[in-house]
Amino acid sequence: MPDIVVMFFLLGLLAGILRSDLTIPKAAYDTLSLLLMLTIGLKGGMALHGNLSWQLVPELGSVILIGALFPLVLYPVLRSLVRLSSADSASLAAHYGSASAGTFAVALAYAESMQLTIGAEVTLYLVMLELPAIMVALALYRWRQSDGPKTSQSALWHETLTNRGVVLLAGGVLIGYMYGPQQGSAVTELFTNAFKGVLALFLLEMGLTAAETLNRISLRYWRVICFALITPVVLAVCGVFTGIWLGLPDGSILILASLTASASYIAAPVAIRTAIPQADIGLSLLAALGITFPLNVLVGIPLYLQFIQWLH
Repeated sequence: MPDIVVMFFLLGLLAGILRSDLTIPKAAYDTLSLLLMLTIGLKGGMALHGNLSWQLVPELGSVILIGALFPLVLYPVLRSLVRLSSADSASLAAHYGSASAGTFAVALAYAESMQLTIGAEVTLYLVMLELPAIMVALALYRWRQSDGPKTSQSALWHETLTNRGVVLLAGGVLIGYMYGPQQGSAVTELFTNAFKGVLALFLLEMGLTAAETLNRISLRYWRVICFALITPVVLAVCGVFTGIWLGLPDGSILILASLTASASYIAAPVAIRTAIPQADIGLSLLAALGITFPLNVLVGIPLYLQFIQWLH
């Protein structure tokens, strides 16, 4: 059976498809997403407490390189095969080069339930995939565009580095690292003990949102649909082989593969909406949240683990 938190996603998806009146108030969703990202950061920071060393530099550097390379590969594919505009190609390249905090949370919960060994630094993967992917995709778009509105480099960096996801993840990692699991337990236990409950409610809302997004699907989007189904598997394989090459434990490889297979629907839309107003954000969310997120949560993560274990 799938992890219990996945069943909440299925419940929300089913309710949305059946057009139930079940809704999660926007304020509640905002609170859940804030709690989820802060808890992920805190868990990662506490795991890093006393374990941070220069030996992590090659590993984290490889993750940054992946985040920078994926948009470079995806952009020409989106332009030539999926036949999107330059703006939409850059948008989807940014979303798929980046990573999903929700997918990370599900992969982390799944790895823990399977009692896999997980490196203390895996939370840093999320931030280190997010930032270079967005910046490279936007640089590609600027390079291909000679006209149209421009966004200053400083404004772009500010928008990317100060969005709530990055602030909460990085801040949570820093606070968790400074205080550790014991010294900060009076506060951190409140978040970590409620992690699965918060994740379950968050996935309920994601199921409702995915069902709403799927209502946009039509045959004219068939190329985007194929891209959203095939790309995660290809990128996950890249993540698996990178993790094996780095000598990571199975839990860390699974999380890296799940992140490389995922697509951002929090940080990337904020940055793209500001920097590329011509891009159809709804199209990116259709692919990222309507297709790729359910694919990873329902079948992808267990499939990636089987692939890792088969290789070993």
